[in-house]
Amino acid sequence: MKGLIMKKCWVKISALLLATLLSMTYSAEEEHVEEDSLKGAYKKHNIMIGVALNRTITMQNPYVEADNADRTMEEIISDTALVKKQFNLIVNENDLKWELIHPLPGSDGYNWEPADAFVQFGVDNDMYTTGHFLIGLQQVPDWVFQADPYATHSEPNYDTESWPPPLLEIKHFFGPVEPLASREQLLERMREHIHAVVGRYKGKIKVWDVVNESLPDNDDSVVEQESYWAQIIGEDYVEKAFEYAHEADPNAILRYSDCSLENPIKRERLKKLVKKLRDAGVPIHAIGTQTHLNLDTSFEVMDETFRDLESIGLPIHITELDVSQSGPAVLNDEAGQKFAKAYENLFRAILKHENSIDMVIFWGVNDDVSWLGRMGVRPLLFDAQNQPKQPAFDTVIKLGAEEAATRSVLNGN
Repeated sequence: MKGLIMKKCWVKISALLLATLLSMTYSAEEEHVEEDSLKGAYKKHNIMIGVALNRTITMQNPYVEADNADRTMEEIISDTALVKKQFNLIVNENDLKWELIHPLPGSDGYNWEPADAFVQFGVDNDMYTTGHFLIGLQQVPDWVFQADPYATHSEPNYDTESWPPPLLEIKHFFGPVEPLASREQLLERMREHIHAVVGRYKGKIKVWDVVNESLPDNDDSVVEQESYWAQIIGEDYVEKAFEYAHEADPNAILRYSDCSLENPIKRERLKKLVKKLRDAGVPIHAIGTQTHLNLDTSFEVMDETFRDLESIGLPIHITELDVSQSGPAVLNDEAGQKFAKAYENLFRAILKHENSIDMVIFWGVNDDVSWLGRMGVRPLLFDAQNQPKQPAFDTVIKLGAEEAATRSVLNGN
């Protein structure tokens, strides 16, 4: 009897040992897969690596209209697999922008389906989900700024059966119909829109670009004066947008995002804007720097950019990363090295300032769906076939992995 009990105990111990070994093997394989990906290489740096998605991926449909995307179903499946392997954060490329999600006036003027699919993609794949954008100078329908939102210009005499265009192909040939809306009208429309969109995805979308690209490029004012937002509401439209977003979801991280912040003059304008918002008690939680770069990108410029942005005292989010390179799809050695060097300079600077940088978001999955792709520019780390572009891809991976390994050694781990 005693021998039987010992035998049973040994069987249990053996099974436990086997399970432990299998678990260790699985963990090692999982760790290998993680380290072989962008998200894995920067996990130990607490930097999320994200990507902008168009609706062909989120809706799994090659026939939906999406900017810069002409992908077969087979390619979409490949795109989706790449997203899941390489990234742990997503942002919409277009489908939450006012022009697409709220193209027509009235409560029935929303088009929720593509945005819902985007958010559901994040839920289904356990990906940190961010929203781009609530208020911007572009991609806002004309009706928003009109006193009568239903007023229209005379219909052009186009001899075509396709007029009027489908809902998602609305183009603005003429600008808003005058008279323009009053300050009160536009504020009410802004509040209703922000509450509807942010409220619908409350708790699912964690970060919002509340206002996008309001800084002027050519003068010293706090916001672009020629925008309809500033003309009708005044400069405080930025403050109001953040207030309304915070009302709609008090737990969301609210971000201001702009382009060309590598320019020190524009950074000074940003500092002035953020100070004004903070002095007014406006809830602003992060700065988004789009980081559309070129091959001349230097470590010194990016180092200075991040150091200056750090002085604002808010987390830094790199929101629309790409590095413009024209030329053939297959790079020769010299071009490939130059492309890799630009990415290396950027990521070296990111790692130097990793305590301030929470996320890095690539603006597109691959070159074929990039907003720059239709201009012959190939700015991303993956080509049209979703193959990593070497040596740039390995350079970015190794930087993250080597820095993490060095820190582990220094910490005695």
